[in-house]
Amino acid sequence: MSDSAFIRAQAHLHHAYLLGLQLMLSSNKEPALLEEWSFRLFRRQHEQKFLSSFEKLGLSELSDAVACAQYHVVSNAIGGVGVEYMYESDQKAWVRFRYPRWMFKGPTICGVPNEICRGFLRGWYAHNGVSLKNPRLGFVCVSEDMTGEIGFCGYFKEYDHELSAGERLAFAKDEMLPEYKQAEQPVPPVDQWNEERLEKANRNYAIEFIRNSLIELMGLIGRAEAQALGSRAARLIGLQYFQETREMIGAQDGDLQSAVEYLEKMFRGMGDKIELVTATDGIKIGLIHSNLRIVRSLEGEERDLIFSCWQQLWHGAMSSFRVPKQLQWEASDNRIRWTVSDLTER
Repeated sequence: MSDSAFIRAQAHLHHAYLLGLQLMLSSNKEPALLEEWSFRLFRRQHEQKFLSSFEKLGLSELSDAVACAQYHVVSNAIGGVGVEYMYESDQKAWVRFRYPRWMFKGPTICGVPNEICRGFLRGWYAHNGVSLKNPRLGFVCVSEDMTGEIGFCGYFKEYDHELSAGERLAFAKDEMLPEYKQAEQPVPPVDQWNEERLEKANRNYAIEFIRNSLIELMGLIGRAEAQALGSRAARLIGLQYFQETREMIGAQDGDLQSAVEYLEKMFRGMGDKIELVTATDGIKIGLIHSNLRIVRSLEGEERDLIFSCWQQLWHGAMSSFRVPKQLQWEASDNRIRWTVSDLTER
């Protein structure tokens, strides 16, 4: 089986982790905190990605309103998210996210408050004009996700006057979007985005959301509680998604060797370096894991938090075997040694 299947499995698992984390927070925290968390998350994503990828996507020659709308279609398509574009004028261009919504896929959309939507509107969409140094550019939201309208949509508009901070995001629920035209839809440059690169981008998209979500959560509620909620969500997702991911990668629900092979294939799907550890009797009992994508470029408390939560995905997966497995790890020289054994006691 090719590494493409392993990459897709990791994209699927980390996407599920993001959905589960949202639900975990929604059931344990008040809506106002979720709005602030969403705001911080999307502002962080915006500052990391918007301008750097804006240039790469060849949008600089367009008017700011049109360029921003097309940016959200193309960049989200690279991450596997369906968004449509409607041109009205050089100063007014629409985006509409289609269902199922990637961010709230499945029943998740019924379990998170509308404050999460308000947070990402403020964190990302209302900030485009600031990033582009165009004080006249704002975003007008026409429909939201959780309110049961036609889904998240709105338009970027360049006004004839400079906007105050409070005017960069507006709502106009009485407007109707223009006609969709397939011929006008922007697409990622085909010479740069082949299928393999798109699969990796989809995986990385989900991974970046997890990293930034947990880091911003720690800044909001502190290390201990962020780790507790992030770890519990990860363990539950590992338990819940083991069968789906093992089928995606061709792994078995069997003995210790099959458990190690599951981990090996999944970690290969991250693009990490893996070395198998073999016992004297020939049974694979573990592996050496290095160059971990999940914590690349991170240091200190952020790195520790991300790994502490993330490793619970694999504890959950091991516990989901028909014969539950016990997973242990040791860290040294930026490498992780994972060891799998049968669970003998609880």
